Amino acid sequence: MTLSLNEVEATGKRAARGAGLSWGLAEEAGKAARWLCARGEDGCGVLAKVLAQTDSGTPRAVAPRSLDDPWQAPPHMLCPLRTGASLSDCAARLWRHAITMQNITYPLFLLPFAAGAARQLTSIVSVSWSGFSAVCNASHLVILRDRSTRNAAHMDAVSVALTGIVDFSGRDCSRADPAPVDWMSLERIAHRTYAPATEESRLRGAGDNDPTQH
Repeated sequence: MTLSLNEVEATGKRAARGAGLSWGLAEEAGKAARWLCARGEDGCGVLAKVLAQTDSGTPRAVAPRSLDDPWQAPPHMLCPLRTGASLSDCAARLWRHAITMQNITYPLFLLPFAAGAARQLTSIVSVSWSGFSAVCNASHLVILRDRSTRNAAHMDAVSVALTGIVDFSGRDCSRADPAPVDWMSLERIAHRTYAPATEESRLRGAGDNDPTQH
């Protein structure tokens, strides 16, 4: 199945809202999924997994307890969406030093937020963890190293830092190609945001379809 990036963003946003996230975080989730898909990454798949972890009840993956280095939230794991939002809020800290994040889930979802930081700072940002490293500016992404940890469900440590000039090349994708199981998961969670039909709305709908009413 192929989908427009607008569909990815809208459904991602609604799914995040259906998972109980605030409208602000839900908007960030949809945009992040779109950004990844536009760079050829599995934005829908990683968002579906992130939401599955934080869906209902007390979240097991949370925001950093403090912005003192390293970022962490013991005894919980860091959520890449909430942590990414924190990175966006304090991107200027990267001028002083790299930011280390400990015990974080699905670190690939940090990349759109690193790109957002690069946009704020008009610079290039690197993101790395064991076996993987990438650089991005506001619009582009280059994978420098990937030893089968790109889609890791968990990493003990992730480093985000400013870096030097990189030759960005390649072309963005105009559509997404998510796995059906991941798209169905997002749609299932998104469906919770739809208001249940009431007897009044059902009767009104029936009236709308009644040819005698036209």
